[in-house]
Amino acid sequence: MLGLMQQQPLLISSILRHAARHHGRSEIISKTLEGTLHRYTYGDAERRVWRLARALVRLGIGGDDRVGTLAWNSYRHFEVYYATTGMRAICHTTNPRLSHDDIAFIIGDAGDRVLFADATFVPIIESIAPRIAGSVRAIVMLTDRANMPEVKLPAGMDLLCYEELLAGEDESFDWPGFDENQAAVLCYTSGTTGRPKGVLYSHRSTMIHAYALNAADVFGLRASDRVMPVVPMFHVNAWGIPFAAPMAGSTLIMPGRHLDGASVQALMDGEGVTFSAGVPTVWMGLLQYLRSSGKRLSTLQRLVVGGSACPPALMEAFDREYGVKVFHAWGMSETSPLGTYNQTTATTRDLPEAAARRLEEKQGRALFGIDMKIVNDAGTELPWDGVAFGNLMVRGPWVCQAYFNGAEGGTDATGWFATGDVATIDPDGFMEITDRTKDVVKSGGEWISSIALENLAVAHPDVAEAAVIAARHPKWDERPLLLLVAKAERTVDPQAVRESFRGKVADWWLPDEVLVVDELPHTATGKLSKLRLREQYRDWYLQKLTPASGQPVPATPSR
Repeated sequence: MLGLMQQQPLLISSILRHAARHHGRSEIISKTLEGTLHRYTYGDAERRVWRLARALVRLGIGGDDRVGTLAWNSYRHFEVYYATTGMRAICHTTNPRLSHDDIAFIIGDAGDRVLFADATFVPIIESIAPRIAGSVRAIVMLTDRANMPEVKLPAGMDLLCYEELLAGEDESFDWPGFDENQAAVLCYTSGTTGRPKGVLYSHRSTMIHAYALNAADVFGLRASDRVMPVVPMFHVNAWGIPFAAPMAGSTLIMPGRHLDGASVQALMDGEGVTFSAGVPTVWMGLLQYLRSSGKRLSTLQRLVVGGSACPPALMEAFDREYGVKVFHAWGMSETSPLGTYNQTTATTRDLPEAAARRLEEKQGRALFGIDMKIVNDAGTELPWDGVAFGNLMVRGPWVCQAYFNGAEGGTDATGWFATGDVATIDPDGFMEITDRTKDVVKSGGEWISSIALENLAVAHPDVAEAAVIAARHPKWDERPLLLLVAKAERTVDPQAVRESFRGKVADWWLPDEVLVVDELPHTATGKLSKLRLREQYRDWYLQKLTPASGQPVPATPSR
């Protein structure tokens, strides 16, 4: 017997409809490229989204067509999100921090028909335009006529002004109904180990993910919250915040491209931000600015950190010095992205301070809807004892089953997705990433966590940033090599940093060498580029310890 309930498909258009109807006066506030603040309400946004949907129809966009974006977090980017998905097209966000070659490949692989772009990305567009002309018919600049840039495009590719496009349309559009499994959003991985791969989210998966974010033990957004997604909208849908915030009726504050410490602090305090999310490098910059300027965060209550592990010293500094709680989350493009969130439970809330701090360093417990396990290289599941660590596997309704256009990878034959992370899970279900599979140091048959060593390094008062890589070794197969960047106006003593690890990890975990460098490379999503570091330093010990190999010894990094 079937239940006697209404059949309403889970469609993204219903989020904006709800926000406009039930939270119509809540605002979306954007820092524009020109430096001014733009304000309007969810009610205003809905009317403009209707106009954009009609304009897309006039441009020949229909169901299943991909509509690309190269844009910062802004109200116009928000409108593209909802107009495309609402009319049954697919919104494809592209990370402008990738190489021009990768951007051209991604847009071509996706088959974007129209590309919406901010004016700051004109050099990228001009560089890649000849390579994407086979699919992209028009470039729409997300601005008004007064700020329209000149863009050199190949013949047959139109240049359009966003505000003029909307001005010619009526404020009415009937959102179509369709299967909730219809594709909605396309995002590509950062391509750290090869060409980027497309992850194609459905309306159903996006809606369920947004519901999960708003659970009390996750983001728990409320109508009274003022939410600022610092994580870009081109990075896995800003972790789902552009869907979860209007679902709750929260005010949205969009920082645009202004992500330096001074700009972030000014916008947070000026607009009363209560909740924000982003990668650790942004929060490091904010913390440095707060300390140097003496400024405060008068309304901010919670920061969420993801993308890479948050240094414990950063979490403690925000809590003790500014009264802001920092919460760990974990996910990836293939998990929409959120898979775990670190929130205390009844059994962990009364832990002693040191134990509570240690627990906060973990990536957290699985959201309802996500199942996870850790396995060894033979595929045998390992115990949840907080000690054994193995390959992290996940499954759930917002986890990737296969990649777009048949790219290699996806769910295995048993229904599990291999994340590429190495993790432990404790008896209370708290998961901790100890490494990426490709980054773990395998020394003499035993594993060493590069993340654990990096966290110890950045806790040193003279260290600004640290990276550990597995460098090949003639005896032990691999040994950890630690690379450090000194804080401004500080000098790092490499041996003192190494000795500070003693008693905190096993002696055989200690890096054989510590190198001080001017800077460390980062990926397009702000993570340390271990790939580039391995390319440069993976033979460091071999070249030093086996000089007869004939290979030249690399130049000593700056100290």
